[in-house]
Amino acid sequence: MAFGERAARPRGEAVHTVGGYRHKVSPLAFGRSASAHEEVSPRTEGTFQSDDGAENDAGSVHERAHSPEAVVAYAASENGYEGASAPRVSVVIPAINEARNLPHVLADLPPDVFEVVLVDGRSTDGTAEVARAHYPTVRIVGQSGRGKGDALASGFAAARGDIIVMLDADGSADPAEIPRFVDALQSGADFAKGSRFADGGGSSDITLVRGLGNRLLVGLVNVLYRTDYSDLCYGYNAFWSRCLERINVDCNGFEVETLINIRVAKAKLRVIEVPSFERDRLFGESNLRTFRDGFRVLRTILGERFRRADAIEVEASTARAGIQ
Repeated sequence: MAFGERAARPRGEAVHTVGGYRHKVSPLAFGRSASAHEEVSPRTEGTFQSDDGAENDAGSVHERAHSPEAVVAYAASENGYEGASAPRVSVVIPAINEARNLPHVLADLPPDVFEVVLVDGRSTDGTAEVARAHYPTVRIVGQSGRGKGDALASGFAAARGDIIVMLDADGSADPAEIPRFVDALQSGADFAKGSRFADGGGSSDITLVRGLGNRLLVGLVNVLYRTDYSDLCYGYNAFWSRCLERINVDCNGFEVETLINIRVAKAKLRVIEVPSFERDRLFGESNLRTFRDGFRVLRTILGERFRRADAIEVEASTARAGIQ
């Protein structure tokens, strides 16, 4: 069975592009399985790895040769994984006070996810307890620092899968799209980059100011780092865990997505952009501050321009040795 076969896959015209496909699909193809006001029952189905270390039979990574250049293409997700061994998929979810949103997010995850790593940023609303109630095999990681970047770094360090998926806890990213990200990686990418601006992507949440800011910032990144990204500040991404040392997340805030995208380019990893639709947050308010975080993104773009890629890997190795 193909990974995430239960999730509905979009149908449409697959168009060949450089290194892959552009898949034309309506954003309306990605809907929630439960509305914001419906009660979501705890999850009991699926095969996962529990905290006692018992593994499922997901299989090993299917190794492929990768291009030495950073290439942006588009993902095709029509044919599944016939003939390839199934990767173990870890979903990392940073969360702080997301108890009302998590039941909906966890209910929509594909049934064959290997593990869910929830990084709890000292929530006061019972976020961890709600997660355990609705997803008994969830692994809870307590965040010692602050900020989204720190939370993701903690989750990456704890993840045990072959593939790591970054997923927000507020319901804005559709978990049913995860098989498309896995598909892109199985097709030969090192990094599957979600994009709201690729054909088939979209957003019902982005404001005019944020949209213009993203366009300016992604244009700057494309010029400075010779990339061809269509989106920059979007947190729905996936990558092979072996790429962690090449990325080495060492920032704290919402600039983390920009940092990752830049370091992926500097490391010359192969990128496939995956069209994704960003939905409205279900409950609560975002901690994102447009101008403050926009400045941090700009500072990251300029600062990384003068930082060598090999220095990033050395810092990652040193940090890992310190942990051990």
